[in-house]
Amino acid sequence: MRPLRPEAIWLPSLLLLILISGSLAVRAAPTHAPAPLDIAATFATQVAELSERSFKRKQAAVAALAALDHPQVLPLLEALLNGDLHYRRSDRALIRFDTTTTPPQALQLPAATPLAAAEVGDLKRVIINNAMRSQLRDAIAERQLAAADPARRLAAVNQLIDGLDADQIALLQRHLPTESDSAVREQITLALAIGQLRSAELPQQLAAIAQLDGSLNPAALAALQQILQQHSEPALIDAATRALANSERQRSLYQFAETLFFGLSLGSVLVLAAIGLAITFGVMGVINMAHGELMMLGAYTTWLIQTLWPDLINYSLLLAVPAAFLVSGIVGIAIERGIIRSLYGRPLETLLATFGVSLILQQLVRTLVSPQNVPVANPDWMSGAWEINTALALTWNRLYIILFTLLLFALLLWILKRTRLGLQVRAVAQNRAMARAMGVRAGWVDALTFGLGSGIAGVAGVALSQLTNVGPNLGQSYIIDSFMVVVFGGVGNLWGTLVAGLGLGVINKLLELWAGAVLAKIVVLVGIILFIQKRPRGLFPQQGRGVDG
Repeated sequence: MRPLRPEAIWLPSLLLLILISGSLAVRAAPTHAPAPLDIAATFATQVAELSERSFKRKQAAVAALAALDHPQVLPLLEALLNGDLHYRRSDRALIRFDTTTTPPQALQLPAATPLAAAEVGDLKRVIINNAMRSQLRDAIAERQLAAADPARRLAAVNQLIDGLDADQIALLQRHLPTESDSAVREQITLALAIGQLRSAELPQQLAAIAQLDGSLNPAALAALQQILQQHSEPALIDAATRALANSERQRSLYQFAETLFFGLSLGSVLVLAAIGLAITFGVMGVINMAHGELMMLGAYTTWLIQTLWPDLINYSLLLAVPAAFLVSGIVGIAIERGIIRSLYGRPLETLLATFGVSLILQQLVRTLVSPQNVPVANPDWMSGAWEINTALALTWNRLYIILFTLLLFALLLWILKRTRLGLQVRAVAQNRAMARAMGVRAGWVDALTFGLGSGIAGVAGVALSQLTNVGPNLGQSYIIDSFMVVVFGGVGNLWGTLVAGLGLGVINKLLELWAGAVLAKIVVLVGIILFIQKRPRGLFPQQGRGVDG
């Protein structure tokens, strides 16, 4: 018998080893993700479990649903948590109410088929217990933390931050290393510090207080206050006290910034109300008591456009600005040609005549429209606020009005300084006889100037419609303030009107912090009276017919 060759032994052994390894590799290979059909079937099966009475079965269904990659899982879990999930008694079909629509839409699960009101039938709410509520919050938070939109992830952290438990802290710790958005990372770090503050170990608590030092988040401030109330450790008390003091200083600074913003927005309203009067009164020397009613016409023009074209609310202001300018400008030219033309040089008669015009315009609006206020909607792009942090939020409507005021001021300044009309207006204002001798048609310039000032009053009314009630008495609220701004800034000086309006707005808001709204107005009025006693021509005096006459 011949001896076996070595390759006759190790070659079959090697082949056998390869076959065994391949078999093990096949067994250990990861399973493929379930097919969409399997996901839909699993979703339908687990949804049906939610109508059962057993809380254990419902908890198991929630756990299974939370693991599914299905688009309806998150709305379903939120509806279950918020009490918007019902089942029909007759066939145990699940009905989810979509509260994002008005009125809420009934959707039959699992296909989310919309139902009419008559199809809803006798419903009973799906009942959950505290254990399920905690389970649902964790499942919803985990899904939202995995969302592609950073705003949704930030909202999820903010929902968790008020009532953190051990599971939620572990969830945030797992998510923190993979978070790419800086704002979300900062909020997760803040939430973890609040959770760490509840630890029994003093070093961990002190480290958490150091992280929360100067924070403006209400949950962080509440956690620090809780430390002061529930602990007696001197080091802990001192650290929490210092952190709260720093937070209060930060909050005071932001509140002061917010007060300045509201002062600038109030000043912008005053400038808008007075800038047209700075032309008709400051340049022409006409005391126009109907100026407020011209603003009222601009506000009603906005209302009329929104009423005629309700589908164009977001574009209504863009349409209302030129329309209000034309309406108020034409009415202003008619007032100047029909009444004021024969009253130049007689200020008392002009005052009485324009006061009568204001009463006529008010009554006309009451008769043609309504004696009650009318609704004027804010466009979507002017609604809400720009939230810089929890202590400072700037409302979009006031921010846009500040920018609009500056733009309108720049446009008016360009018209008066760079156009032929502006040159003629300044010539007539400085020396009417010389302007006539140079061929300027003074009467026509007066009409166009009055129309320009009236049109700007109408544009101001468009802006005011976004801040205040629109009614027949709208103009009466601003006519006195308008004259006050023009006189304080310097009669006939546009820069004086801008500085005076913004300055009075800021001063008024700062005084309101300690004196209140009514007393602040009184103090401002007394201050202006004393100032005019010393400087009767205002901040920026200017020569012209309105000053010399």
